[in-house]
Amino acid sequence: MFQLMPENNVAVRLRGLRKNFGAVEAVAGVDLEIADGEFFAMLGPSGSGKTTVLRMIAGFESPTAGTVELGGRDVTRLAPFERDVNTVFQDYALFPHMTVLNNVEYGLRVKKVARAERRERALEALRSVRLSGFENRRPAQLSGGQRQRVALARALVNRPRVLLLDEPLGALDLKLREEMQVELKEIQRQAGITFLFVTHDQEEALTMSDRVAVFNGGLVEQVGTPAEVYERPATPFVAGFVGTSNLISGEAARTVLGKEGTFSVRPEKLRLVLDLSAPVGDEEHSATGTVAEVVYAGAATRFVVDLDAGGRLIVLQQNLEVSSMDVTGLRGGRVRLAWNRRHEFAIAS
Repeated sequence: MFQLMPENNVAVRLRGLRKNFGAVEAVAGVDLEIADGEFFAMLGPSGSGKTTVLRMIAGFESPTAGTVELGGRDVTRLAPFERDVNTVFQDYALFPHMTVLNNVEYGLRVKKVARAERRERALEALRSVRLSGFENRRPAQLSGGQRQRVALARALVNRPRVLLLDEPLGALDLKLREEMQVELKEIQRQAGITFLFVTHDQEEALTMSDRVAVFNGGLVEQVGTPAEVYERPATPFVAGFVGTSNLISGEAARTVLGKEGTFSVRPEKLRLVLDLSAPVGDEEHSATGTVAEVVYAGAATRFVVDLDAGGRLIVLQQNLEVSSMDVTGLRGGRVRLAWNRRHEFAIAS
Protein backbone atom coordinates (compact mmCIF):
# COMPACT_ATOMS: atom_id res chain seq x y z
CA MET A 1 0.00 0.00 0.00
CA PHE A 2 1.16 3.54 -0.80
CA GLN A 3 2.09 5.26 2.49
CA LEU A 4 2.72 8.96 2.85
CA MET A 5 5.97 10.25 4.30
CA PRO A 6 6.11 13.28 6.60
CA GLU A 7 5.66 16.39 4.43
CA ASN A 8 8.99 17.97 5.39
CA ASN A 9 10.94 14.81 4.52
CA VAL A 10 9.81 14.41 0.91
CA ALA A 11 12.16 15.45 -1.90
CA VAL A 12 10.06 14.03 -4.76
CA ARG A 13 6.37 13.08 -4.77
CA LEU A 14 4.61 11.63 -7.81
CA ARG A 15 0.84 11.24 -7.78
CA GLY A 16 -1.13 9.41 -10.46
CA LEU A 17 1.59 10.10 -13.03
CA ARG A 18 0.68 9.04 -16.58
CA LYS A 19 2.22 9.61 -19.98
CA ASN A 20 0.79 8.67 -23.37
CA PHE A 21 2.65 8.87 -26.66
CA GLY A 22 -0.26 8.64 -29.07
CA ALA A 23 -1.97 5.31 -28.43
CA VAL A 24 0.98 4.04 -26.37
CA GLU A 25 0.70 4.38 -22.59
CA ALA A 26 4.34 4.62 -21.49
CA VAL A 27 3.54 5.39 -17.84
CA ALA A 28 0.25 3.99 -16.56
CA GLY A 29 -0.25 5.61 -13.15
CA VAL A 30 2.77 5.94 -10.84
CA ASP A 31 2.67 6.99 -7.18
CA LEU A 32 6.06 7.42 -5.51
CA GLU A 33 7.60 9.30 -2.62
CA ILE A 34 11.38 9.77 -2.36
CA ALA A 35 12.91 11.09 0.84
CA ASP A 36 15.42 13.89 1.25
CA GLY A 37 18.98 12.52 1.09
CA GLU A 38 17.87 9.15 -0.28
CA PHE A 39 19.64 7.19 -3.01
CA PHE A 40 16.62 5.89 -4.92
CA ALA A 41 16.80 3.59 -7.95
CA MET A 42 14.15 3.14 -10.62
CA LEU A 43 14.85 -0.32 -12.04
CA GLY A 44 13.26 -2.02 -15.00
CA PRO A 45 13.74 -3.35 -18.53
CA SER A 46 13.73 -1.18 -21.63
CA GLY A 47 10.26 0.22 -22.26
CA SER A 48 9.09 -0.16 -18.66
CA GLY A 49 8.53 3.59 -18.19
CA LYS A 50 11.35 4.43 -15.79
CA THR A 51 13.20 6.88 -18.06
CA THR A 52 9.93 8.58 -19.04
CA VAL A 53 9.20 9.12 -15.34
CA LEU A 54 12.68 10.62 -14.87
CA ARG A 55 12.13 12.96 -17.82
CA MET A 56 8.81 14.12 -16.36
CA ILE A 57 10.51 14.88 -13.04
CA ALA A 58 13.20 16.83 -14.92
CA GLY A 59 10.59 18.71 -16.95
CA PHE A 60 11.70 17.35 -20.33
CA GLU A 61 8.30 15.67 -20.78
CA SER A 62 4.87 16.87 -19.69
CA PRO A 63 2.59 14.33 -17.97
CA THR A 64 -0.68 13.35 -19.61
CA ALA A 65 -2.11 13.19 -16.10
CA GLY A 66 -0.91 13.40 -12.51
CA THR A 67 1.46 15.69 -10.63
CA VAL A 68 5.16 16.08 -9.86
CA GLU A 69 6.13 17.73 -6.57
CA LEU A 70 9.65 18.73 -5.53
CA GLY A 71 10.07 19.60 -1.86
CA GLY A 72 6.29 19.95 -1.50
CA ARG A 73 6.00 22.34 -4.46
CA ASP A 74 3.95 21.37 -7.51
CA VAL A 75 6.29 21.74 -10.50
CA THR A 76 4.23 19.74 -13.01
CA ARG A 77 3.89 22.63 -15.46
CA LEU A 78 7.20 24.37 -14.79
CA ALA A 79 10.08 24.47 -17.28
CA PRO A 80 13.21 22.41 -16.52
CA PHE A 81 15.25 25.48 -15.51
CA GLU A 82 12.57 26.41 -12.93
CA ARG A 83 13.00 23.11 -11.07
CA ASP A 84 15.55 22.48 -8.34
CA VAL A 85 17.04 19.46 -10.13
CA ASN A 86 19.99 18.61 -12.36
CA THR A 87 20.39 15.66 -14.71
CA VAL A 88 23.43 13.52 -15.52
CA PHE A 89 23.13 11.60 -18.79
CA GLN A 90 24.80 8.42 -20.01
CA ASP A 91 26.75 10.30 -22.70
CA TYR A 92 27.97 12.95 -20.16
CA ALA A 93 27.15 15.83 -22.59
CA LEU A 94 30.45 17.65 -21.87
CA PHE A 95 31.61 20.50 -24.09
CA PRO A 96 34.70 19.11 -25.88
CA HIS A 97 36.24 22.53 -26.56
CA MET A 98 36.10 23.59 -22.89
CA THR A 99 38.45 22.68 -20.08
CA VAL A 100 37.22 20.60 -17.17
CA LEU A 101 36.95 23.71 -15.01
CA ASN A 102 34.97 25.62 -17.64
CA ASN A 103 32.62 22.67 -18.10
CA VAL A 104 31.90 22.59 -14.37
CA GLU A 105 31.47 26.37 -14.19
CA TYR A 106 29.14 26.54 -17.17
CA GLY A 107 25.82 26.36 -15.32
CA LEU A 108 26.93 28.99 -12.82
CA ARG A 109 28.00 31.29 -15.65
CA VAL A 110 24.55 30.96 -17.23
CA LYS A 111 23.05 31.93 -13.85
CA LYS A 112 25.34 35.00 -13.78
CA VAL A 113 27.15 33.89 -10.60
CA ALA A 114 30.14 36.15 -9.88
CA ARG A 115 33.46 34.90 -11.25
CA ALA A 116 35.19 34.45 -7.87
CA GLU A 117 32.30 32.48 -6.37
CA ARG A 118 31.93 30.50 -9.59
CA ARG A 119 35.57 29.46 -9.50
CA GLU A 120 35.47 28.57 -5.79
CA ARG A 121 32.35 26.42 -6.14
CA ALA A 122 33.67 24.67 -9.26
CA LEU A 123 36.95 23.77 -7.55
CA GLU A 124 35.02 22.52 -4.52
CA ALA A 125 32.84 20.35 -6.78
CA LEU A 126 35.93 18.89 -8.46
CA ARG A 127 37.44 18.09 -5.07
CA SER A 128 34.23 16.28 -4.09
CA VAL A 129 34.61 13.93 -7.08
CA ARG A 130 38.40 13.55 -6.59
CA LEU A 131 39.43 15.49 -9.69
CA SER A 132 41.59 18.23 -8.15
CA GLY A 133 44.46 18.96 -10.53
CA PHE A 134 42.41 18.13 -13.65
CA GLU A 135 41.03 21.66 -14.08
CA ASN A 136 42.90 22.49 -17.30
CA ARG A 137 42.39 19.22 -19.13
CA ARG A 138 39.82 18.77 -21.86
CA PRO A 139 37.28 15.88 -21.98
CA ALA A 140 39.24 14.05 -24.69
CA GLN A 141 42.20 13.80 -22.30
CA LEU A 142 40.15 11.98 -19.64
CA SER A 143 39.13 8.37 -19.13
CA GLY A 144 35.48 7.35 -19.19
CA GLY A 145 35.28 7.31 -15.41
CA GLN A 146 36.89 10.74 -15.16
CA ARG A 147 34.46 12.20 -17.71
CA GLN A 148 31.60 10.75 -15.69
CA ARG A 149 32.91 12.48 -12.56
CA VAL A 150 33.21 15.80 -14.41
CA ALA A 151 29.55 15.45 -15.40
CA LEU A 152 28.71 14.79 -11.75
CA ALA A 153 30.70 17.82 -10.60
CA ARG A 154 28.94 20.01 -13.16
CA ALA A 155 25.58 18.88 -11.78
CA LEU A 156 26.58 19.10 -8.11
CA VAL A 157 28.03 22.62 -8.43
CA ASN A 158 24.49 23.97 -8.84
CA ARG A 159 23.56 22.46 -5.45
CA PRO A 160 20.27 20.95 -6.64
CA ARG A 161 17.79 19.45 -4.22
CA VAL A 162 17.58 16.35 -6.43
CA LEU A 163 20.15 14.89 -8.82
CA LEU A 164 18.67 12.79 -11.63
CA LEU A 165 20.93 10.15 -13.17
CA ASP A 166 19.84 8.46 -16.40
CA GLU A 167 21.84 5.22 -16.85
CA PRO A 168 25.03 7.18 -16.04
CA LEU A 169 27.32 4.14 -15.91
CA GLY A 170 25.99 2.38 -19.00
CA ALA A 171 28.85 3.46 -21.27
CA LEU A 172 31.60 2.17 -18.94
CA ASP A 173 33.27 -1.23 -19.06
CA LEU A 174 32.46 -3.73 -16.30
CA LYS A 175 35.46 -3.11 -14.04
CA LEU A 176 35.16 0.68 -14.23
CA ARG A 177 31.39 0.47 -13.76
CA GLU A 178 31.87 -1.50 -10.54
CA GLU A 179 34.42 1.04 -9.27
CA MET A 180 32.10 3.94 -10.13
CA GLN A 181 29.18 2.29 -8.29
CA VAL A 182 31.17 2.53 -5.05
CA GLU A 183 32.39 6.06 -5.81
CA LEU A 184 28.94 7.33 -6.76
CA LYS A 185 27.41 6.07 -3.53
CA GLU A 186 30.21 7.72 -1.54
CA ILE A 187 29.78 11.01 -3.42
CA GLN A 188 26.04 10.93 -2.71
CA ARG A 189 26.63 10.29 0.98
CA GLN A 190 29.07 13.20 1.22
CA ALA A 191 26.88 15.59 -0.80
CA GLY A 192 23.82 14.68 1.29
CA ILE A 193 21.36 15.32 -1.54
CA THR A 194 18.74 13.08 -3.12
CA PHE A 195 19.97 10.91 -5.99
CA LEU A 196 17.32 9.46 -8.30
CA PHE A 197 18.96 6.81 -10.43
CA VAL A 198 17.55 5.04 -13.50
CA THR A 199 19.04 1.68 -14.46
CA HIS A 200 18.17 -1.65 -16.07
CA ASP A 201 21.05 -3.35 -14.20
CA GLN A 202 19.72 -5.29 -11.20
CA GLU A 203 23.10 -5.60 -9.49
CA GLU A 204 23.70 -1.88 -9.87
CA ALA A 205 20.37 -1.04 -8.23
CA LEU A 206 20.90 -3.48 -5.36
CA THR A 207 24.48 -2.31 -4.77
CA MET A 208 23.91 1.43 -4.70
CA SER A 209 20.41 2.32 -3.58
CA ASP A 210 18.66 2.82 -0.26
CA ARG A 211 15.37 1.84 -1.92
CA VAL A 212 14.36 0.45 -5.30
CA ALA A 213 11.20 0.84 -7.39
CA VAL A 214 10.81 -2.01 -9.90
CA PHE A 215 9.03 -0.89 -13.08
CA ASN A 216 7.16 -3.09 -15.55
CA GLY A 217 4.75 -2.05 -18.29
CA GLY A 218 4.51 1.55 -17.12
CA LEU A 219 3.69 0.60 -13.53
CA VAL A 220 5.63 0.15 -10.30
CA GLU A 221 5.39 -3.49 -9.21
CA GLN A 222 7.26 -3.12 -5.92
CA VAL A 223 9.07 -0.52 -3.82
CA GLY A 224 11.42 -1.54 -1.03
CA THR A 225 14.95 -1.80 0.22
CA PRO A 226 17.30 -3.90 -1.92
CA ALA A 227 17.01 -6.74 0.61
CA GLU A 228 13.19 -6.58 0.62
CA VAL A 229 12.94 -6.58 -3.16
CA TYR A 230 15.42 -9.42 -3.55
CA GLU A 231 14.45 -11.61 -0.60
CA ARG A 232 10.68 -10.98 -0.74
CA PRO A 233 9.62 -10.15 -4.31
CA ALA A 234 5.96 -9.13 -4.49
CA THR A 235 5.22 -10.51 -7.97
CA PRO A 236 6.51 -13.18 -10.37
CA PHE A 237 7.98 -10.41 -12.54
CA VAL A 238 10.02 -8.97 -9.66
CA ALA A 239 11.19 -12.46 -8.69
CA GLY A 240 12.43 -13.03 -12.23
CA PHE A 241 13.85 -9.61 -13.00
CA VAL A 242 15.66 -8.96 -9.72
CA GLY A 243 17.99 -11.95 -9.59
CA THR A 244 17.19 -15.39 -10.98
CA SER A 245 13.64 -16.66 -10.79
CA ASN A 246 13.06 -20.04 -9.18
CA LEU A 247 9.33 -20.60 -9.18
CA ILE A 248 7.60 -23.70 -7.83
CA SER A 249 3.91 -23.96 -8.68
CA GLY A 250 1.13 -26.31 -9.72
CA GLU A 251 1.82 -30.02 -9.28
CA ALA A 252 5.41 -29.36 -8.19
CA ALA A 253 4.21 -27.15 -5.31
CA ARG A 254 1.67 -29.76 -4.25
CA THR A 255 4.15 -32.63 -4.44
CA VAL A 256 7.28 -30.98 -3.04
CA LEU A 257 5.86 -28.38 -0.65
CA GLY A 258 2.48 -29.90 0.11
CA LYS A 259 0.61 -26.68 -0.63
CA GLU A 260 -1.10 -24.75 -3.40
CA GLY A 261 0.18 -21.55 -4.96
CA THR A 262 3.36 -20.13 -6.48
CA PHE A 263 6.53 -20.07 -4.40
CA SER A 264 10.08 -18.92 -4.98
CA VAL A 265 13.47 -19.81 -3.53
CA ARG A 266 16.66 -18.07 -4.61
CA PRO A 267 19.40 -20.14 -6.34
CA GLU A 268 22.03 -19.50 -3.66
CA LYS A 269 19.66 -20.86 -0.98
CA LEU A 270 19.52 -24.31 -2.61
CA ARG A 271 21.85 -27.12 -1.59
CA LEU A 272 22.96 -29.74 -4.13
CA VAL A 273 23.00 -33.26 -2.66
CA LEU A 274 24.66 -35.96 -4.80
CA ASP A 275 23.71 -38.89 -2.54
CA LEU A 276 19.98 -39.35 -3.14
CA SER A 277 19.64 -41.51 -0.03
CA ALA A 278 21.23 -38.93 2.28
CA PRO A 279 18.78 -37.51 4.86
CA VAL A 280 17.76 -33.85 4.78
CA GLY A 281 17.12 -31.64 7.79
CA ASP A 282 13.81 -31.48 9.62
CA GLU A 283 13.42 -27.82 8.61
CA GLU A 284 14.18 -28.49 4.95
CA HIS A 285 12.18 -29.25 1.84
CA SER A 286 13.81 -31.33 -0.88
CA ALA A 287 13.17 -32.51 -4.44
CA THR A 288 14.92 -34.93 -6.77
CA GLY A 289 15.76 -34.18 -10.37
CA THR A 290 18.20 -34.40 -13.25
CA VAL A 291 20.97 -31.89 -14.00
CA ALA A 292 20.10 -30.48 -17.43
CA GLU A 293 22.98 -28.00 -17.69
CA VAL A 294 26.11 -26.93 -15.85
CA VAL A 295 27.53 -23.42 -16.30
CA TYR A 296 30.96 -22.89 -14.76
CA ALA A 297 31.65 -19.20 -14.03
CA GLY A 298 34.93 -19.28 -12.11
CA ALA A 299 33.87 -18.25 -8.62
CA ALA A 300 30.58 -20.17 -8.80
CA THR A 301 28.75 -22.76 -10.86
CA ARG A 302 25.13 -22.59 -11.97
CA PHE A 303 23.25 -25.89 -12.18
CA VAL A 304 19.97 -26.14 -14.09
CA VAL A 305 17.93 -29.00 -12.62
CA ASP A 306 14.71 -30.49 -14.08
CA LEU A 307 12.60 -31.66 -11.16
CA ASP A 308 10.89 -35.06 -11.21
CA ALA A 309 7.78 -33.33 -9.88
CA GLY A 310 7.79 -30.85 -12.78
CA GLY A 311 9.40 -27.48 -13.33
CA ARG A 312 13.02 -26.40 -13.32
CA LEU A 313 15.20 -24.87 -10.59
CA ILE A 314 18.57 -23.16 -10.83
CA VAL A 315 21.20 -23.75 -8.14
CA LEU A 316 24.13 -21.41 -7.55
CA GLN A 317 27.03 -23.07 -5.78
CA GLN A 318 30.31 -21.42 -4.83
CA ASN A 319 33.41 -23.19 -6.12
CA LEU A 320 35.17 -23.40 -2.79
CA GLU A 321 37.08 -26.59 -3.49
CA VAL A 322 36.16 -27.62 -7.03
CA SER A 323 37.27 -26.83 -10.59
CA SER A 324 35.48 -26.78 -13.92
CA MET A 325 36.51 -30.41 -14.50
CA ASP A 326 34.82 -31.45 -11.24
CA VAL A 327 31.44 -29.87 -11.90
CA THR A 328 30.86 -30.30 -15.64
CA GLY A 329 30.81 -34.08 -15.14
CA LEU A 330 27.53 -33.71 -13.22
CA ARG A 331 25.59 -32.88 -16.38
CA GLY A 332 22.89 -35.52 -16.86
CA GLY A 333 23.32 -36.84 -13.33
CA ARG A 334 20.67 -37.44 -10.69
CA VAL A 335 20.66 -35.08 -7.69
CA ARG A 336 18.56 -33.98 -4.75
CA LEU A 337 17.98 -30.31 -4.00
CA ALA A 338 17.39 -29.22 -0.42
CA TRP A 339 16.59 -25.85 1.13
CA ASN A 340 15.47 -24.39 4.43
CA ARG A 341 11.71 -23.83 4.49
CA ARG A 342 12.15 -20.26 5.73
CA HIS A 343 13.87 -19.38 2.44
CA GLU A 344 10.82 -20.20 0.33
CA PHE A 345 8.14 -17.54 0.02
CA ALA A 346 4.73 -17.23 -1.59
CA ILE A 347 4.30 -14.92 -4.55
CA ALA A 348 1.02 -13.25 -5.47
CA SER A 349 -0.19 -14.49 -8.84
